[in-house]
Amino acid sequence: MRHGTADQLEKMRRTNPLKLFKKASERVPAYKQFLADQGVDPRTIKTWDDFQKTAPVMSKANYLRTHELKDVCWDGTLVRPAVFSSTSGSTGKATYFQRSETLELEYSILIEQFLSEGLMPPSSETPTLVIIAFGMGVWIGGVLTFSAYALASKRGYPLSILPAGVNKTEILMGLKELAPKFKQTILVGYPPFIKDILDDAVAEHIDLRSLNIRLMFAAESFTEEYRDYVAQKAGIRDILRDTLNIYGTADIGAMAYETPTAILVRRLALKHKDVFKKIFGNLTKLPTLAQYHPAYMTFETNADGEVLITGDSAMPLIRYAIGDHGGVITYAEIEALFREHGIDLDGEARAAKICLRKLPFVYVYARSDLSTKLYGAIIYPEHIRSALENESLQGYLTGKFSVQTVTDDQHNQFLEVNVELKKMQTASEDLKREVGRRVLDSLLQKNAEYSNNHAHLKERIHPRIVFWPNEDPTHFKPGIKQKWVIRS
Repeated sequence: MRHGTADQLEKMRRTNPLKLFKKASERVPAYKQFLADQGVDPRTIKTWDDFQKTAPVMSKANYLRTHELKDVCWDGTLVRPAVFSSTSGSTGKATYFQRSETLELEYSILIEQFLSEGLMPPSSETPTLVIIAFGMGVWIGGVLTFSAYALASKRGYPLSILPAGVNKTEILMGLKELAPKFKQTILVGYPPFIKDILDDAVAEHIDLRSLNIRLMFAAESFTEEYRDYVAQKAGIRDILRDTLNIYGTADIGAMAYETPTAILVRRLALKHKDVFKKIFGNLTKLPTLAQYHPAYMTFETNADGEVLITGDSAMPLIRYAIGDHGGVITYAEIEALFREHGIDLDGEARAAKICLRKLPFVYVYARSDLSTKLYGAIIYPEHIRSALENESLQGYLTGKFSVQTVTDDQHNQFLEVNVELKKMQTASEDLKREVGRRVLDSLLQKNAEYSNNHAHLKERIHPRIVFWPNEDPTHFKPGIKQKWVIRS
């Protein structure tokens, strides 16, 4: 698609949210009430500055969960051609999101761009297999990705799609039996799962290099070392054009995405610490850096660094706090920053043989809603807490814990749960087994995404329980607030 000039994109970024705001204030019952409750007269919001200063920030807690589902939809009705997705949430209770075909169309345009930028765009001479390894079901990733690829296929990109889900046996069979019949294969899934698939494929002597693999990811950030690792395993020839990570959510689909430009900027920033600091600040964790088209979505941040999105679907979201922290930066600002440090971005792009996409950027570096992720499943402390508070464990454990997602030297991802023993207690083999069993059972019962993944991945995603002496300062320093989630 044509992106427009920098001035046109900036105008879209400022005017489209105002149009959506006005429309929603008239046609979405819950939003009308939300504005009234906040004492906001929508007629007073006429400019982008008015919008940022006056339009209230919405969230799941203060908006979606306080109104009837139909009332957060256009015209207060669920009666429209639509699809539902859901997330488990911190309590295990599902939050449902109705989406219109608009999100599928927008995602398909993103995919079309990815297809066209590859070394071998799909055509009658370049038959292409797409293996979708996201969870299929009520989770948005698998179904939305399938629909978007199917739409793109109808616009001149003949694709054959294998919706395997999180089923490694089917995926490996597809790589063995189906993929050799095509000129290239696109593998789509959660980053740690893609890594598992590639490792297992190599162990089973599947010649990945001959399959001309391209990789698309979503649901999690990853390092450039990870990108290098999977690219090497898959035999990828162009790391900028043949890998792509999507910044998306069940709330409103694929919001932003890596482009060759975004990947180049991220990798260059890592080589130049001053540039990295200017873009991302003093961050110890590498953020996802993506670009977005303001015709579909607008990003901004508030004073606390929370990412706010404004976008349209069956349930329009306006200045919606998605639960992430990060920042927004224009292409012109990125270009100027590199120039200040003596880096010619145009020259770097020519050397890399890519076209620069002059879209605005968003970067995201951590969730702010006390959760971590494992193979795309959002893990909340509440899923662990209920297991450790079981009566049979109360004589041995304090109930304090910290959970984190850990990646080892081989890029394998696992869930580590650190638990605190009561004074004078030690971790017997029986206690280790009991705690491990109860934590696993709780995750399977309360987290639908985890349960779906477990059906295929089994022991690979079992939590690893680490027992610590009472008041050990590593995780349980006395006198301070307990940190339930650790960010590596």
